[in-house]
Amino acid sequence: MPSKPPSKPSKPSVSNTNNKKKADERPRISYWKQISSFCNDERFRFILGLLLIIMVLYTLLAFISFFFTGAADASILENQWGDQSAMRKNITNWTGILGAILANAFLDKWFGVSSFVILYAAAILAFRLMGVHRFSLWRTFFQSAFWLIWGSITIGFLCKSFYIDSFFRWGGGHGLGISEWLVSYVQIYGTVLILSALLLIFLIFSYKGTIPFLKKTGRAMLNALKRKPKQPATDEAGQETDETEKNVAVGTEIVPEEWIEEPINDATDEKEIEFQVQPTEEEEEENENEDHNEAETDFVVETGKTDEQETETAEENITLEVDTPQDTEEADPYYNLKNLGKYDPTLDLSHYEFPTLDLLKTYPNENAPVIDMNEQNANKNRIITALRNYGIEIESIKATIGPTITLYEIVPRAGVRISKIRNLESDIMMSLAATGIRIIAPIPGKGTIGIEVPNENPQIVSMHSVIASKKFQEESKYQLPVALGRTITNEVFMFDLAKTPHLLVAGATGQGKSVGLNAIITSLLYKKHPSELKLVLVDPKMVEFNIYAALEKHYMAKMPDEDNVIITDSTKVIQTLNSLVIEMENRYKLLMEAHCRNIVEYNEKFINRQLNPEKGHRYLPYIVIVIDEFGDFIMVAGKEVEMPISRITQKARAVGMHMILATQRPSSNIITGIIKANVPSRIAFRVDSSLNSRIILDATGAEQLVGRGDLLYAGGNDVVRVQCAFVDTPEVEEIVHHISTQQAYPSAYELPEYVPGENDGTPMPGSVDLSKRDPLFTDVARFVVAQQQGSTSVIQRHFQIGYNRAGRITDQLEAAGIVSGNNGSKGRQVLVQDDFTLTQILEGLL
Repeated sequence: MPSKPPSKPSKPSVSNTNNKKKADERPRISYWKQISSFCNDERFRFILGLLLIIMVLYTLLAFISFFFTGAADASILENQWGDQSAMRKNITNWTGILGAILANAFLDKWFGVSSFVILYAAAILAFRLMGVHRFSLWRTFFQSAFWLIWGSITIGFLCKSFYIDSFFRWGGGHGLGISEWLVSYVQIYGTVLILSALLLIFLIFSYKGTIPFLKKTGRAMLNALKRKPKQPATDEAGQETDETEKNVAVGTEIVPEEWIEEPINDATDEKEIEFQVQPTEEEEEENENEDHNEAETDFVVETGKTDEQETETAEENITLEVDTPQDTEEADPYYNLKNLGKYDPTLDLSHYEFPTLDLLKTYPNENAPVIDMNEQNANKNRIITALRNYGIEIESIKATIGPTITLYEIVPRAGVRISKIRNLESDIMMSLAATGIRIIAPIPGKGTIGIEVPNENPQIVSMHSVIASKKFQEESKYQLPVALGRTITNEVFMFDLAKTPHLLVAGATGQGKSVGLNAIITSLLYKKHPSELKLVLVDPKMVEFNIYAALEKHYMAKMPDEDNVIITDSTKVIQTLNSLVIEMENRYKLLMEAHCRNIVEYNEKFINRQLNPEKGHRYLPYIVIVIDEFGDFIMVAGKEVEMPISRITQKARAVGMHMILATQRPSSNIITGIIKANVPSRIAFRVDSSLNSRIILDATGAEQLVGRGDLLYAGGNDVVRVQCAFVDTPEVEEIVHHISTQQAYPSAYELPEYVPGENDGTPMPGSVDLSKRDPLFTDVARFVVAQQQGSTSVIQRHFQIGYNRAGRITDQLEAAGIVSGNNGSKGRQVLVQDDFTLTQILEGLL
């Protein structure tokens, strides 16, 4: 029988295939279910949230510690990165190396203090995981992201000036970078508008009450702008009635009409009830000035019996409110505080812009000294060893690191004589291999002995770091603030030149004296308006102060008809000093007439319109006289220079004139006893010998300075060591260019003319140069002739210029014969009666 063909293999049934697929997928599905169930397990979520809370607390502690230890840790992280053992030993953050790295990254490099928002968002997430509260994660993320980024930029924009005195960037690198980018495109006001707009948009989306609040605020502003005095209305009969009949005032409370019951009798309507609706004219003026609109709706109910009493009281009140001049016989009804407001000395240059910080050069690590722990430890061990070699044991030693000097404070054991340590100055200097050390035994106010040792790698103290510091920017008590540099503790050192009141600057050639003078002048230019400060610069070298010549019409003072504003010739120096003596005497006369003791009281009275310029009074700017290398003039002119200097230093303080004398010859024949007696404040740069140090400071120490701006300042009983701020010539050129390109006065501040043999202090007739007339001279002359009024105050008010400029124009009118001289309280008389005569005078001046 033929064999049957082999049967085809049977196909697996569909059900078997599906079962196999299900069998293959079953383990995978159960695996993900296990992961999902594990993640959703309450215990896992609680543990995860607990760990997150611990991380938040750890980071929070690291952030808080950063504010106290971040400065030292940042230097260690920068200089000792990679040396784990050294970092573990020297890091002082409360949470160790990891906390220091986190805090430095978040608070300095990234988002600044806004980084605390990240901790807030993490804490919210942790509380949700732990089931404490079901917060909205999307809302929390959106709000936290906004406050993190917007806050970083805003803080970086607002706190930019704080970076000079801070070891970290308050807005972080992110905030500072973006804020500077915005300012570069839209300037400061545009940046403020952008940040404000972003904040409003965020608040509108985030909080429901924002739009109603904005609407309410807008309506209130519109109502305040539209509010007008109420007009009387007319009744049906056409008679005027007051709108306030709808609101009747009882006592001091306004009561709506519907609250008052109608009288039963018509006779009660005829009772003696009156309403005083409209205030007097004086009261209306007062209400408009003080924005007291409520006064127009306050009414008083009067009866017939009290009409006379109320009327008398009102008349008495009105009489008391009338301003009466203090001096009725001599007071000018036009020149008073009520009519003119306070005098503004900056009015002539109202658009003047002070120099900006970007004109000054910045240097790396200019705000904090670089700490070299190896150097500090080596010096500490050498000092201990040197003292032990001479049998001196100490209990403790502490180092304070400055930009160029490190101060080591030691506490010797009981029984050690201080003089013994002081006598070891040369031995300690040799053991340290230092260029010069200075021992302070003891440090004033402390029970320690100080040893000042120069750093191996001194830092430059930039003028930018000093000027931009919070201490200098926010100083408001000093009349003439000077930021000189930084102390050993890296603090900005400032003094008030007005309290000094005069200054002697001395030191050997090339030790920083000229840079110190430039630092003083730069400080004043950054703080004082041209109307408040005038400079007299004397420079025998002809190159030191020549750079400031472009400031002639802003800050300089000179004698009439003087060509060069920077004085270089010895003959001109003598004349200028004597002219300053005359200026000083004239100012004392003004103070005497005003019954003031100093320039501050005098200018305050003048600003408050208590001193009438028609009587010769004027606003007095401070005058700072800087004489570089006055020793050359002493050698050439001797007493002719020394005597006016002595007179100025003896008396000029009260009238706002202060002198700075500089020399590189600190010898007894230059710094004489008369000068030392009248110049109590001294600055000593490095000198060659202790004898020269004693001549300058009456003490040794200047011979141990390291040079390059290292100085000692003696302004009283204490001597302070300061590293002078460095300001380079290109920086000064930028500052001078910034000022000189702005609107200026017509000429420099004129000092009285000095004629040898005449020391009465009165300027000579004809001292006004009509070839240098003010641009407004012609217009003022025509106005004076047309109005027949030639007072300085009238010119000032009509042409809206400052008093000093108006006074100069008045003097030019007097010199041209248009007005008479000053007649005291009677005012000036206009000598020209018609326009034809005036035209002939003006044509003759051409």
